[in-house]
Amino acid sequence: MNNAELAEQIATSGGLTKSDARKIVDGVFASVAEAVAGGQEVSINGFGKFKVKDTPAREGRNPRTGEAMNIAASKKLTFTPAKAVKDRLNG
Repeated sequence: MNNAELAEQIATSGGLTKSDARKIVDGVFASVAEAVAGGQEVSINGFGKFKVKDTPAREGRNPRTGEAMNIAASKKLTFTPAKAVKDRLNG
């Protein structure tokens, strides 16, 4: 499912126009991205949590040459599903 399909489903179930639903979907994702970029954890009740984890710099190997190389520190967005979502997936 992509943004357009999600917006269409929201429009159908909520009695909205597709353009209004698309604005809502885009707004929600923009708000989540802005919050996690600012270091906040985003918790959506019954769905899960989005948070940023820091990955420290480390030494790795180039898979082609086997040569040692440095991998820079980075930030990763993680998602932890809520129990209700896990239960729905598994049964």
